[in-house]
Amino acid sequence: MSLLPVEDALAAILARVPTVAPERVDLAAAAGRVLAAPIIATHDQPPFNASAMDGYAMRATDVAPDVWLEMIGMSQAGAGFAGLVGPGQAVRIFTGAPVPEGADTVIMQEEAVRDGEKVRFTAPARLGHSIRPRGNDFAIGDVLVPAGTKLTPMQIAVAAAANCACVEVARRPRVALLATGDELVLPGTPLGPDQIVASNSFGLAPLLAPYADAITDLGIVGDDVDLLRATLADAFDAQPDILVTTGGASVGEHDLVQDVLKDLGVTRDFGRINMRPGKPLMFGMRGKTLVFGLPGNPVSAMVTAIVFILPALRRWLGQAEPHFWRLPLLAPTPPNSARRHFMRAHLVYTETGPALMPIAQTDSGHTSSLAQADMLIIQPEHDPGQPIGALVDALPIN
Repeated sequence: MSLLPVEDALAAILARVPTVAPERVDLAAAAGRVLAAPIIATHDQPPFNASAMDGYAMRATDVAPDVWLEMIGMSQAGAGFAGLVGPGQAVRIFTGAPVPEGADTVIMQEEAVRDGEKVRFTAPARLGHSIRPRGNDFAIGDVLVPAGTKLTPMQIAVAAAANCACVEVARRPRVALLATGDELVLPGTPLGPDQIVASNSFGLAPLLAPYADAITDLGIVGDDVDLLRATLADAFDAQPDILVTTGGASVGEHDLVQDVLKDLGVTRDFGRINMRPGKPLMFGMRGKTLVFGLPGNPVSAMVTAIVFILPALRRWLGQAEPHFWRLPLLAPTPPNSARRHFMRAHLVYTETGPALMPIAQTDSGHTSSLAQADMLIIQPEHDPGQPIGALVDALPIN
């Protein structure tokens, strides 16, 4: 079986990602959700000329040294002055309050001298000073947050300021995870002979969770065909949007997952990728469920999830795929084989900017080196190796 190029595999996966109808959620529940429709201003903000500080509003031409103005009222936030400011007049005003009609400047209270209902100023007036013009923040029709944006607290705040009680967001997929292998035991279990602690689902769940409506961990199933078939049949009956298995994705006699998935009606698009780590990656569909069969080796499972599953989730949510980083090397990279290499690396901040320190470890089961890495250097097929200072493409891990 030939090895599928990384680009072709990713294109095949993205072509299978469905277009899903969005949903509306209350603004209070929208943090971290991806907008399906832009937030557009339906009013001006501020909706009137507003004072930027506590002080006095008047006509700038009336202010001169030792000239007293007559106080005719007060403008507060939520209770503006309804009258007209004429020649020789001033209004006490507070931050956020409407600037009365006729006034064209505000002088802060620290530069004012009061004498009963008279006021004069110790600083010259500047036309329009300390006034936030109507629509200064945003105006009717402005796109405040574009579609495809993952909402942050600041964007939630501007949506609230725009009077949005709810927003239209992408529906997040439901994801199910299943680990396979006789050798696996849960963390906290005393290890017996030939056993290892399962880590894949524990890493994949938080990696995928920010994009998912729910993550269902189906636990561990050993190398038992009947039990595996029953577990996967139950998983499909729950109709997850995405099913991710780890282990059993190769072609060894104990790698049962692909055969069972085929028996259960999964149509496989491909089964091996021209990359390392992560060559034995399977992808297919059953009904509307996207099925990923990831390798069992922990580094391979996490790297293939970063390279293939995360882009599929972003496509599902309508997010743009982030660009690769292009950064200089702090140490040379060795020559590469015929398979694309996603090389672990540290992101180092130097005096001249960020740079990459390659991690020499390439073992697909070496989890501690992946835990120390910030980036994956994308080393092309047959790359001769790059010297210190060379610019290389890299993919963020976190």
